[in-house]
Amino acid sequence: MTYIVTDNCIACKYTDCVEVCPVDCFYEGENMLVIHPDECIDCGVCEPECPADAIRPDTEPDMEKWVEFNRKYSEAWPVIVTKKDQLPEAEERDGEEGKLDKYFSEAPGEGG
Repeated sequence: MTYIVTDNCIACKYTDCVEVCPVDCFYEGENMLVIHPDECIDCGVCEPECPADAIRPDTEPDMEKWVEFNRKYSEAWPVIVTKKDQLPEAEERDGEEGKLDKYFSEAPGEGG
């Protein structure tokens, strides 16, 4: 099992999770985070830290596409280990449907 980030993170990008990760497996895009599934040690400490409920175990139904999504972008984006402010529109976008099609950016974040 591994934990992965889903589209609930898009346009929110809370970073509470990165500070508790013992193996630094979070990677930062312009408007979301991902977890490298091969680096995650399945400890689960990040899941309850996410205010947007965007971190899920890969054992939930229909998570295969998100595992591959997280793998693809974790190999392209910089690692992030320090908490940053969430995006300005985070509260209004939290829980919004269709965020992948509406807002997702492939651009990397700053990392850090």
